[in-house]
Amino acid sequence: MRREEKKKRISEDQVTTWLFLMPALIIVLVAVIIPLCNSFVLSFEKVRINVPGFIPQLVGLDNYLRMLDDPVFIRSVQNTALFAFASVPVELILGMMLAMMLSGDSTGARIMRSIMLIPMIMAPVAAGTMWRMMLDKNTGIINYLLTCIGIPAVDWLGNPKLAIFSVIMVDVWRMTPWFALLLISGIKSIPGDTIEAALVDGATKWKCFRYVILPQLYRVLTLVLMLRVIDAFKVFDIVFVMTGGGPGMATEMLPSYIYAQGLRYFDAGYAAALALVFIAAMAVFSSVFVFLRSRGRDE
Repeated sequence: MRREEKKKRISEDQVTTWLFLMPALIIVLVAVIIPLCNSFVLSFEKVRINVPGFIPQLVGLDNYLRMLDDPVFIRSVQNTALFAFASVPVELILGMMLAMMLSGDSTGARIMRSIMLIPMIMAPVAAGTMWRMMLDKNTGIINYLLTCIGIPAVDWLGNPKLAIFSVIMVDVWRMTPWFALLLISGIKSIPGDTIEAALVDGATKWKCFRYVILPQLYRVLTLVLMLRVIDAFKVFDIVFVMTGGGPGMATEMLPSYIYAQGLRYFDAGYAAALALVFIAAMAVFSSVFVFLRSRGRDE
């Protein structure tokens, strides 16, 4: 009798669980699964959404093969990879330094933690507009300060060699506080007795950081890096506002190229193929980070 009651209770709990999950599952189905399946079908078709009455034509793998001969796609992938792998490590290093300096409970540390959040809480479009004005060759305050000390004005956003690094600099300014905030939370979760014991045993501050703090931040670091790398690969708003992908293709990113193909050139089939390749690449990156994080947990 007790066994039957236990099975009945488990069954009721499962029904309750599914009832709570159902709204979220419906949202995921409508907002993610169905559009993803539609994009998968579109990627094998030629679709011109700006031509009334245009009948989609099945083209097989042509949209995917087209990427191999598309110089703009190749350049956008290179720019996106450069942006992500140049900005994220700098943000991590600076964020770790800020976290170590501001993880205390002093009044000054609390004030500085509040101030450093200002770049992060600014809307990306607002931040991009502000920096575009500051970096303007003729009226920007950066060039004004440079000319005051005898340095010629620099075309930060009009020079193809400087534009990508200007965008990276702005992203570092915006996202370093995000790293610092999460790392501060991770540092505060480490028992203070552990750090004090290492210092009492004669460990220097560097050794304490290297052998005590850093290993205990492993899971936090892998999670933060995974989220930030994916976010960096999705960059769109800052670049769109600051340079619009120019000059030339100097700052053309993959998300903005997908946007252009779909909503500027109305080539929905090619845009869908680009988007699916992008999603697949992000899934691979996520899998690598999840594996590293699980390995750290097992160890």
